Amino acid sequence: MCNDCPAFIATENNDLEQKVKLSQEWSSSDYQVSPEDVNCTGCNIGSETVFKFCKECEIRMCGIERGIENCGYCSEYPCSKLDIPFNNSPENKERLDQINKKL
Repeated sequence: MCNDCPAFIATENNDLEQKVKLSQEWSSSDYQVSPEDVNCTGCNIGSETVFKFCKECEIRMCGIERGIENCGYCSEYPCSKLDIPFNNSPENKERLDQINKKL
């Protein structure tokens, strides 16, 4: 979720040092990230400023196409698109599970 995302936090705090650090951590020989790419005001439907990776994110695009705020609100939740993110961040699965239970 956005409040836990380092790119979101660095943007909210206007923290150039953190953006530089994240761009170095998140870059690889196949995928370059500049400090300017580490700008994000949240990956939900209304956000226009999103991190470079999020612009290409299959999960984000699916939510936008469905007109939902996040995966927890999806009638097909959970789906296989979330397998890797959930393995990397079980806390996010717990949050989305809570949202989905309320539906």
